Amino acid sequence: MRPSLGVIGLALGAMFLSSDALAAPGAPTPPAMLDVGTVAQSWGPQIKLLAILSILSILPAIVLTMTSFTRTVIVLSFVKQGLGTSQSPPSQVLVGIAIFVTIFTMAPVTSQIAKDAYEPYAAGKISEQVAFDRGAAPLRSFMLRQTREADLALFYEASRTPLPKTEEEVPLRIAVPAFVVSELTTAFQMGVMVLLPFLIIDLIVASVLMSLGMMMMPPSSVSLPLKLLLFVSVDGWHLVIGSLLRSYG
Repeated sequence: MRPSLGVIGLALGAMFLSSDALAAPGAPTPPAMLDVGTVAQSWGPQIKLLAILSILSILPAIVLTMTSFTRTVIVLSFVKQGLGTSQSPPSQVLVGIAIFVTIFTMAPVTSQIAKDAYEPYAAGKISEQVAFDRGAAPLRSFMLRQTREADLALFYEASRTPLPKTEEEVPLRIAVPAFVVSELTTAFQMGVMVLLPFLIIDLIVASVLMSLGMMMMPPSSVSLPLKLLLFVSVDGWHLVIGSLLRSYG
């Protein structure tokens, strides 16, 4: 069974919180009467647990932002807005569809993370830092494939960091925000293509009603059945989901 995004995210979060990260290499030497080993053993697990719980509180947002969920849910929202149906399909259904499409899209990445990082780390063959580096590599590669060069250069310019020569040199602190901006841009571009046919139908219906002198009739009451008929006749959900999947190809 392939591990889910939550399991992989939890594993990466646990790997990131290594004992080396919690150590303070520049701290002054304590007095001789203080048993440093005893203090580290008594407080180390509690501090690490507190840090893990803190990361778990924002882990869903981190995982969903670093995957294809953002683009998928925005495009599906544009479809609902273009149809003009306020309650159908419900928002919970759209989010559920976006989650399962995201799981399908990210399956190769999560499988690679599990094979290269999670399984060796769980077997005790590699350290936490090595596991984190191995797990971050497939995710970074996925994000950079979908990131526009202009967005990546924007964050390098803002951080005053020289541009990298290879994708392995791109840190996650730059790859993630650049990926999010690119995803928002791509999602809105796809949303415009989704809304245009519905907008044309609205304009045609409004013009016809005005020419017939039916000023009091809401155009939405006439355009909604026409938009639904058009969407069903062209197999709209198949086209939208297919476009989303091919956009990550």
